Amino acid sequence: MYSAFNGLIVGIFYALMALGLSLILGLNGVINFAHGTFMALGGYLAFTIEPYVGFWGSLILAPFGAVVLGLLMERFLIRPLYGRDPLFSLLLTFGLAMIMEDLIRTIWGSVGQPFALPGYLNTPLSASLFFLTGYRLVLIAITILVTGALFAVLRYTRIGIRIRAGNADLETISAMGVNIFFLRAANFGIGIFLAGLAGILAAGQLGLSPSIGSSLIMPSFVAIIVGGVGSLIGSVLGGLIIGIASGITAAFFPVAQEVVIYVIMAVVLVLRPRGLLGQEGLFE
Repeated sequence: MYSAFNGLIVGIFYALMALGLSLILGLNGVINFAHGTFMALGGYLAFTIEPYVGFWGSLILAPFGAVVLGLLMERFLIRPLYGRDPLFSLLLTFGLAMIMEDLIRTIWGSVGQPFALPGYLNTPLSASLFFLTGYRLVLIAITILVTGALFAVLRYTRIGIRIRAGNADLETISAMGVNIFFLRAANFGIGIFLAGLAGILAAGQLGLSPSIGSSLIMPSFVAIIVGGVGSLIGSVLGGLIIGIASGITAAFFPVAQEVVIYVIMAVVLVLRPRGLLGQEGLFE
């Protein structure tokens, strides 16, 4: 139970990362290799402002700091590449990931930093459930709340409906007068917000280091493939599956903790090439 629960917590980070990656891949058509560094940036921004605004204040404000930088990147670097070979944006974000990680090391240092949590969140709920702390419950609750809010926005709000429609047929909604540049920017911002939030939550659990995002980015891509490209629910499910599987494997065969993630991906691709819930378009 202990190992499975630890895997669930890591799976939550995969799920949040995969959600943002899936959104950006769907409407923007960008394989965002810089997503992991935005995750790290969110954590470091929270670390910087926490002494002034507290943990809860940093949890709310820091992701928006990552969003601001993400929107600038989308506007001046990624937007000119829309409509071109996806390889260009892939190489761009790969290079940006390395540049941003080096900048993080330059500003905050290469040594990992402890992320201070309120004392009441670090206390186990009981002696028998020593692995179940207040912070882990808050982490689960925040993830459920944010994921539910995202699905509600995409399903019931005007901009959410347009994002879903644009994912299905961008040319048609453009012909109808929808500003697709604004739509893509908003979608990119939502994806970066999720990455920044994941970075803060992960920092409280795993500690803060410049490479925290790069260590989670590939499993997050695997989560999308396992859950099914084009399915947000599938991305969440994929993240939780590989996280729990990795946690359980770590208890019995630690050397295969990371390998099992890719074994699951290979099995899913053989049995169901589109992934568990993979279909064309979001929510279809």
